[in-house]
Amino acid sequence: MGLVFRSTNIGVFICLKCCGVHRSLGTHISKVLSVTLDEWSEEEVDSMIEIGGNASANSIYEAFVPDTCSKPGPDVSHDQRMRFIKAKYELQEFLKPSLRIKSGKRSTKSSAFLTSSLSRKIMDSFKSNSSSQKMFQEGMVEFIGLLKVTVKKGTNLAIRDLMSSDPYVVLNLGKQTLQTTVVNSNLNPVWNQELMLSVPESYGPVKLQVYDYDTFSADDIMGEADIDIQPLITSAMAFGDPEMFGDMQIGKWLKSHDNPLIDDSIINIVDGKVKQEVQIKLQNVECGELELEMEWLPLDQ
Repeated sequence: MGLVFRSTNIGVFICLKCCGVHRSLGTHISKVLSVTLDEWSEEEVDSMIEIGGNASANSIYEAFVPDTCSKPGPDVSHDQRMRFIKAKYELQEFLKPSLRIKSGKRSTKSSAFLTSSLSRKIMDSFKSNSSSQKMFQEGMVEFIGLLKVTVKKGTNLAIRDLMSSDPYVVLNLGKQTLQTTVVNSNLNPVWNQELMLSVPESYGPVKLQVYDYDTFSADDIMGEADIDIQPLITSAMAFGDPEMFGDMQIGKWLKSHDNPLIDDSIINIVDGKVKQEVQIKLQNVECGELELEMEWLPLDQ
C-alpha cells in the first residue's frame, strides 16, 4: 500500500500524487501531513470524524462541478491535476455560492484569514451535514451503524427550466443532510455518487428530495420520496456477519400503494456485503424515477 497523506485544515485523505499539489497551495489552504509518520492531535482526529471522509467532503467541495470539467483520474498529467485541485480548494469554483469567500489580490496573511473563514463556514456545514465513521453520541442520540447510499441515476425527471432542469438529490436522516452534485441541463442524469449517513437507534425513513438548481432564485422541487430503511437494517442484523455467508437473498421491501417503490426491492448479501437495490417513483410531481443502491455498514466495519 502506498503512502497516504491528510490535509488537516481541509479534513481529507490524499494520495502521493495529489500531495505535492496540495503542498504547493500553501499551508494556509492545505496543511499536508503523513497519516502514519506524523502525530495526530485530538482536534485533528475530531475534525476528520466530523467531516466523515472524502465522499462527504466532496459533496461540499464538488457540489457544482460543471459538465465541461472532469475530475482527474490517477493517470492524468500533473498540470491537469494542478488545475483541478487549485480550482477546487483555492479558487472555490465548485462550492455552493453561499460558501464561497472571494477577494481580489490577496497577501498571504489575508489569504490565510479568508481561508480560515472558509474552513469555519464549511465546517459549520459539515457539522449539520456529515456523518461519523464510528459510533458517537450527540446529546442523547446513539448511532448503531452507517448507511451508504449510492445515488445512481434519474429517469424522465420533471422540467423546471425552459426546456430542461439542473437536478441534484438531497437526503435527510435525523439532523443530517447530504446532497449530490448538480447535473446541468439533464432530465436523465447519472450521478453514481456515494453518500454516507449515520443511523441512530431511533431512526425513521430517509427523506429524499430532488431539486432543480437555480443561480438567482430559490431551487425548485422536482419530487420527493420516503425510503424505508427498516427492512435492510432488520435483515442485516438478523444474519450478523455477512462475510460468513455466500451470495444470497436475505430480505425484501415490498411494493405497495403507500410507498414509492416501482418494484419489490430485494435485499442481498453480495461479496460479503448487505446491499439493496431501490427503484422509486418520485412523489408529488408530474413525473420522474430514481435508482439507488443502499448498503448497511455495522459499526465494527
